[in-house]
Amino acid sequence: MNRGRGKKRPMAEINVVPYIDVMMVLLVIFIATAPVVMQGVSVDLPQAESQTMDENQRPPFICSVNKDGKFFTEFEGSSHEVASLEELTEEVKFQLKKESKTPVVVQGDANTKYDNVIQLMNALKMAGVENVGLVTEPLS
Repeated sequence: MNRGRGKKRPMAEINVVPYIDVMMVLLVIFIATAPVVMQGVSVDLPQAESQTMDENQRPPFICSVNKDGKFFTEFEGSSHEVASLEELTEEVKFQLKKESKTPVVVQGDANTKYDNVIQLMNALKMAGVENVGLVTEPLS
């Protein structure tokens, strides 16, 4: 008359191992793709249509790229062409060591390739410039 011995009780547990496996795979995928998604150059743009620099502010270090893709630097009235982006990076680093609060701005010719401006901004980022201003003509 032992009724309970032969019967098996139903199991009420959930097997979470497959869910953990799926979560681990998703975690690895997100870790692997995050650096690719976050590439880019940060630029602080003004929220106004046009904003002039304060006359009392230090003179900016101007980095320019012309329509032919040649790079130039200008500081305190002295302008010259740089042979490479590495030379430009060294020049900017040198200037920032002398005066860390010097504003840095980029002048890109309207007819230059977008890639040239991005390369210039990336070189500035490598030189340690945190904020870059973009020079534009006022609306006419």
